Amino acid sequence: MWLSPVYPSPQDDNGYDISDYQGIEPVFGSLADFDELLEAVHARGMRLVMDLVVNHTSDEHPWFTESRSSTDNPKRDWYWWRPARAGHPAGAPGAEPTNWRSAFSGPAWELDEPTQEYFLHLFSRRQPDLNWENPEVRQAIYAMMRWWLDRGVDGFRMDVINMISKDTALPDGAVVGDDGLADGSSYYTCGPRIHEFLQEMHREVFTGRADRLLTVGEMPGVTVEEARLMTDPARGEVDMVFQFEHVQLDQGLTKWDVHPLRLTALKASLGRWQAGLAEVGWNSLYWNNHDQPRAVSRFGDDGAYRVRSATMLATVLHLHRGTPYVYQGEELGMTNVPFASIDDFRDIESLNYYAEAVALGADPGAVLAALRVMSRDNARTPMQWDATTHAGFTTGTPWLPVNPNHDVINAEAARADEGSVFHHYRRLIALRHTEPAVAHGDFTMLLPDDERVYAFTRSLDDVQLLVLGSFSSEPVEVSVPQGEAWAGAELLLGNVARDISPVDLPLAPWEARVYRRVIAPAADLARGEYKS
Repeated sequence: MWLSPVYPSPQDDNGYDISDYQGIEPVFGSLADFDELLEAVHARGMRLVMDLVVNHTSDEHPWFTESRSSTDNPKRDWYWWRPARAGHPAGAPGAEPTNWRSAFSGPAWELDEPTQEYFLHLFSRRQPDLNWENPEVRQAIYAMMRWWLDRGVDGFRMDVINMISKDTALPDGAVVGDDGLADGSSYYTCGPRIHEFLQEMHREVFTGRADRLLTVGEMPGVTVEEARLMTDPARGEVDMVFQFEHVQLDQGLTKWDVHPLRLTALKASLGRWQAGLAEVGWNSLYWNNHDQPRAVSRFGDDGAYRVRSATMLATVLHLHRGTPYVYQGEELGMTNVPFASIDDFRDIESLNYYAEAVALGADPGAVLAALRVMSRDNARTPMQWDATTHAGFTTGTPWLPVNPNHDVINAEAARADEGSVFHHYRRLIALRHTEPAVAHGDFTMLLPDDERVYAFTRSLDDVQLLVLGSFSSEPVEVSVPQGEAWAGAELLLGNVARDISPVDLPLAPWEARVYRRVIAPAADLARGEYKS
């Protein structure tokens, strides 16, 4: 179980702005409550992973309070401080030390009036970036991590961890857009010391501890080649990565420039990652998380085919090689939210984008339409437990209203329905535990040019699995290479009830099927001893 940040925070960015790394936000409870949760998790044979946010802190963290107090404070160098650009008075347009754009709109530098210097914030202006070049910063972070592990935590999901190493020259980037700002990510994504820092972290924090620990690095912009290095066990960095390539395929220059997903592009991307990490390294598998809109609304059909498209997406994902992640409500087929106006949003990224785009002359209705599709708030509404007020999540007032469809889509209803998305996820998880080819088998992409059918095989020893998924609202003919070899194969799992199940049977809208067959070892064939 991975918890998003539960530390004390002003909640400028939903807790990813941490003001105390060794406490619990009072709205969630106390350290005693956390210890009780951890004990109960372990008693069930489960493990708990904390969200580690150490690229930046909150501007209310004591480290930053000290750092900004004066230019000669000992902690001044714990963050990235720079004077105004040469020839520009502090605070004047274009005076920022670089022309980098923040991920949350506007410049990535904020002027501190008392000291007349700027601090770097790749995200919100209330999230100043830590300076990992300073060894005192690194040692303070490692000590904090050890403190949580000593408490019994089982590992960390590391937020934007591949951004901790910056090019210390802080060069300008090439200007993109009309605001004079640049994408500076090439100077802080997988920077010059990233492998050194991750290896040092591994030595200082994880070496000598039990094998039960898990480390997963969220790494926007990471390449397959870099990910293979990061996750090579021999190098001692992280166990697996979250990469973003496949969830950016339906976007243009920005995430708000949305266009339909091309299935061939998705297969090319996921197939490349399967091949790139086949021999060394490991990947995370996901459609949803706290930063992504709901997958069934984004890649499936959240109307008439909601259940079927949600289960098809799950089947295709979970049968890939890697570790699947299930985000809260994904196992229920929770959907995007029908936000009525900008007043319904809470996400700082969405609010900043709306304000900036409208100020630059964009049509407010068009901006709102993009937010409804891509805003992170789609994933952040309360969990839908039942059909009662606030979906059974609280008797108080939640931070966001629950999705109006909670009277139909909720955990209570899903548990009672064997045909629900929930029970399909249970069957997928059981299959991963009982069929070794799912976890350990080779991966081979089929039909790479088909825009409607996602097909691949998984092979381990004499077992081969065939996975078929329809990304269409119409019936689709299937033509699998060497399809005759699958005659009589066992249908292990599907999301459409069928009396017959030959591989060449047309796929119904959003149908998924998983077949299993046993193939003859070459030596047995040579001796004529193999029987199907």
